[in-house]
Amino acid sequence: MGIVVFLLAAASPLRAQQAPGAFRWIDFHSPTDQDVVVWVTRSLEAEKWTAIREIGVEYDAALVVTTLRATPQAPANADTFAVWSVSLTNHAVTALLKGVNLRWSGWLRFAASAPQEPGILYDNCAECAVTTYFTSFHYDVTQHAWTPRWLSGGQGIAVRSANPPAGVMWAQVFAVLADDNGREFVATWNHIDYGKLKPAEDYIYQYDLDPWTGLDRIQPVNEKQTNAMKLRLCSAQDALRGLALGQDTPLCQELVKPRVERRPVTTPPADNRGQSRPPGSRR
Repeated sequence: MGIVVFLLAAASPLRAQQAPGAFRWIDFHSPTDQDVVVWVTRSLEAEKWTAIREIGVEYDAALVVTTLRATPQAPANADTFAVWSVSLTNHAVTALLKGVNLRWSGWLRFAASAPQEPGILYDNCAECAVTTYFTSFHYDVTQHAWTPRWLSGGQGIAVRSANPPAGVMWAQVFAVLADDNGREFVATWNHIDYGKLKPAEDYIYQYDLDPWTGLDRIQPVNEKQTNAMKLRLCSAQDALRGLALGQDTPLCQELVKPRVERRPVTTPPADNRGQSRPPGSRR
């Protein structure tokens, strides 16, 4: 299995924030939390990992982050991470996602009546054309397990990519925005410029929860709201701290701070009296 290392509770900035409701972070150094640490460690014995980085508990399920180091000599920034849901009643383990460079991004509420949930940004690789993803985790009361939101192909929402399609200019804008009703939602704008080949295309999506079912929902922003959403994304005035990308692109800068073009001066100078004299003529 390799070296087992339990990190300090202060390792995550998210721990500094007040955990909501029934959720709590496990303190690896607290005698009262050792039963959970031992339970999770035994549950993950069959999996491949080097260290348990964090454990968060809500009701009967643990949200667990492990890291894997290829060799003892490998640099720490090359570690990969994995997120698991571990049952605290029967040792059942569910792999949720994998990546590198995990960043906890605060507590989010995607429905007015729903509990807050932790969100993350993470990358797909360390030494490559990186794609950055966003997702959050919620406790599913029907499954008694943790579940990530808006997964596609095993990953969260793609919010930035360093690998654009060939022959096009691709701009990406992302933000988690606060709504007036006390909830948040995710919005993305992908602008693809084909140059002279054909008109540019815009893909604007909103990620939230269906108010009737509480299930994850992905829907395109309708045409009437397109311009307002573009401006909202680019200005990021109501974006959550640390959860906005792409606002520094020329696409957004032109929208938020449109360039003022100088118009040619058409008024005559002040000393012009409407008189003119062709060259060589007498006065």
